[in-house]
Amino acid sequence: MATFELYRRSTIGMCLTETLDEMVSNGILSPDLAIQVLVQFDKSMTDALETQVKSKVTIKGHLHTYRFCDNVWTFILQDALFKNEESQENVGRVKIVACDSKLLTQ
Repeated sequence: MATFELYRRSTIGMCLTETLDEMVSNGILSPDLAIQVLVQFDKSMTDALETQVKSKVTIKGHLHTYRFCDNVWTFILQDALFKNEESQENVGRVKIVACDSKLLTQ
């Protein structure tokens, strides 16, 4: 299964990358093993989102910017309202990056 490296820019992905960099710098981990951990992280995040997340969210807001490049959509919304069955949350500015999941099966 192919994966995107999108989730490495999430909070948990950045923390993992920083920790792995520190471990490599201190000689605790080899660079090859650190790369293997990141590749497994990409696969695990993709799998978890496909199989374990069942909720749906509605997003409304002012579309500030949008872009389509290399089969990746990027949207920047201002004054966005995220709504699910249980709650809603207002966000001043949000960046959404979306990729075609069909590309993962190629």
